[in-house]
Amino acid sequence: MNAGKKHLLVVEDDKGLQSQLRWAFEDFEVAIAGDREEAIAQLRRFEPGVVILDLGLPPDPGGVSEGLATLTDILSLSPDTKIVVVTGDNDRANAVKAVGRGAYDFYQKPVDPEMLGMIVGRAYRVHELERENRRLTQFQDKMPLTGIIATSPQMLKVCRTVEKVAPTDVTTLLLGASGSGKERFAQALHELSHRAKNKMVAINCAAIPENLLESELFGYEKGAFTGATQTTPGKIEYADGGTLFLDEIGDLPMELQAKLLRFLQERVVERVGGRKEIPVDVRIVCATHQDLSAHIAEGRFREDLYYRVSELTINIPALKERDGDALVLATVFLDRFAREMGRNIKGFDDGARRAIEAHDWPGNVRELESRIKRAVILADNSNITAADLELEDVEIEDRPFNLKQVREEVERKAIQRALGHCNDNVSDTATLLGITRPTLYNLMEKYRLKS
Repeated sequence: MNAGKKHLLVVEDDKGLQSQLRWAFEDFEVAIAGDREEAIAQLRRFEPGVVILDLGLPPDPGGVSEGLATLTDILSLSPDTKIVVVTGDNDRANAVKAVGRGAYDFYQKPVDPEMLGMIVGRAYRVHELERENRRLTQFQDKMPLTGIIATSPQMLKVCRTVEKVAPTDVTTLLLGASGSGKERFAQALHELSHRAKNKMVAINCAAIPENLLESELFGYEKGAFTGATQTTPGKIEYADGGTLFLDEIGDLPMELQAKLLRFLQERVVERVGGRKEIPVDVRIVCATHQDLSAHIAEGRFREDLYYRVSELTINIPALKERDGDALVLATVFLDRFAREMGRNIKGFDDGARRAIEAHDWPGNVRELESRIKRAVILADNSNITAADLELEDVEIEDRPFNLKQVREEVERKAIQRALGHCNDNVSDTATLLGITRPTLYNLMEKYRLKS
């Protein structure tokens, strides 16, 4: 099948009408079925968006019982498929009955290809809109953590770790490249903790000049330095009862590392220019893209502080290491920016999808978001192209061409993804995949997958 075409299934036992309908829909990839059994087989194999169904099917070509039974079976297997029923002349009552049972629309013979084409075209547009809305809703509803968009096994593993760690007060270090989502995970740690009703206070250690960072963190007393006209609590005090997020802690100056270490050990702060110890109850989450082990070896980061801030370390994979997440994120960003900017952008063409999958994304999620936003603004057509993204449309050569290999690779990844979605629950995974538990166990054994 040509993936670029729309899929249409025609269920009709009249050979002449089969041929007429096949050639009437040049914009569709058309499959033909002459009875209920063949229709169901084609439905499973073809997964059409629209079905044209003649209610007069054998073994009841003069009635509608077999056609209505076929309608029920199709909707049972594929509730989102739009069915246009075709009835005999002056048979409006059965057409209305079919619509009552879930058909999208009806058309009465004799067939006018142009009129039927309009009905089918409208049905397909509705199908596509519903599928897109459903997909976007599922992305949002089934995301493992609020604010985290991920479906890859790599990221789902990180999300499960965050869910386990969040209820504790353990000091957590998030490691990941710039733009990989460290602040999002810090927010998730806070929102899933018992401190969620209190503030999360964030400070970027690399963004504040060194001579100001101490007073930002620890506060200062009135008169402590020129311009200190009033006593001001620091960010650590403001976070009392909540969470303090120290972003880019690898850039913390050595002079402040000792003072931060004392706070982590004693849980008290002294403001600049002050002598009073102020107790603070706060959960500490740190993040950095730096290699702290190298910093320790070079004498740029205290080893004792490292062990304090990394009571538990979570490694966040780069976007290029997350199987399938780039396209998922791209779709969500596209929908958001298209709505915000009032652009009628429907999706990505095949070249754009290939480019998104092939790109290394050195800037990670931040780069992807930026490129999608720019493309939505500048796109001339309803589909985003690789050129709109300023990426090269590449052919992905390293995929197997042997059909069995392709099928097995897709099957294995689908099972891995489903297991991730279901937290390794085999019963739920089997239900999600639409197979039995014994079948899933056999497949897991075949691909050496363990729940």
